[in-house]
Amino acid sequence: MVFMKEKATSFDIAHLAGVSQSTVSRALNNSPLVNQETRDRVQRIARELNYKVDKNASNLRKQKSSTIALLLFEDPTSDDSMINPFFLAMLGSITRACAHANYDLLVSFQNLDDDWHAEYEDSNKADGIILLGYGDYTDYQNKVAQLESQGTHFVRWGAPDEAHPGISIGCDNYQGGQSITEHLIKLGKRSFAFIGDNGEHAPEFKARFNGYFDALKKHGLSSTSVQRDAISTEDAGSQAVKSLLESGELPNAFVCASDLIAMGVLRALRQANVNVPDDVAVVGYDNIAVSAYTTPSLTTVQQNTKLAGELLVNTLLKAINNEDVQDYLMPADVIIRQSCGSE
Repeated sequence: MVFMKEKATSFDIAHLAGVSQSTVSRALNNSPLVNQETRDRVQRIARELNYKVDKNASNLRKQKSSTIALLLFEDPTSDDSMINPFFLAMLGSITRACAHANYDLLVSFQNLDDDWHAEYEDSNKADGIILLGYGDYTDYQNKVAQLESQGTHFVRWGAPDEAHPGISIGCDNYQGGQSITEHLIKLGKRSFAFIGDNGEHAPEFKARFNGYFDALKKHGLSSTSVQRDAISTEDAGSQAVKSLLESGELPNAFVCASDLIAMGVLRALRQANVNVPDDVAVVGYDNIAVSAYTTPSLTTVQQNTKLAGELLVNTLLKAINNEDVQDYLMPADVIIRQSCGSE
């Protein structure tokens, strides 16, 4: 038996049960997100402490907080930010859209807590969640499913997923990959390398690859294509180039799944004394700010981050207000600079 001199709180229960306060809240409400053993332990301790739920506080938690949580997935970066620079550009637009709607914005990393997917709306920290980035999507799908099962209001940046419709705002990555490849073909390029994952782990990269490859097939050039997996970092791009140089498969053109990969490709080619764009062309994807200042400046595909932020916030607010929402794909625009030469 546990004895307390003062009125017990949910934090006392959490301490004794060895769980978080939000887990206590869900356990006391018989949430299926908490396993039966933990629920039984929490409820037993609550009875021993003669703990009573504060109905006024409970009702208060059901009211809107006028706050949106923005959860960023940590990415490997060359600095200490651990934030993909593409999302930094979107962050300003999301902040402005929240302010316009009279909402506060709470920004955090997704992997600070294994229970991030259940932490925010349950504890009244936020009325809904915006998700940016995901790591390996095959693992991430489970948390998306959990958010849906508990009725959390959320929206994510990324490719639409047939298993989870109506929660995604993204760019038409297929069209972007196709358009940038068509541009290279018009420049006379006849052999190609795609640098980036084209599997289920990264749906955006896969869509870019599919657009790229279909453009090559249309012109009878698919047999000239090689592909190297790479996550969205400069080092991954550099390693892919070194692999191709060692195999003797240097193409006319590198189509990179992100600008960060493309910057690594440029670095490795420069180190190998391969001239860009005279010897080979290099193109990226995302049009992050630094892509205009690489040597040579990078031809890339632009995703409209201003519109993206507005759509993410407005779609989430519709979901919070129980209005119908749907997936949305924005068009992609080719930004022509020096790294692929000219006609």
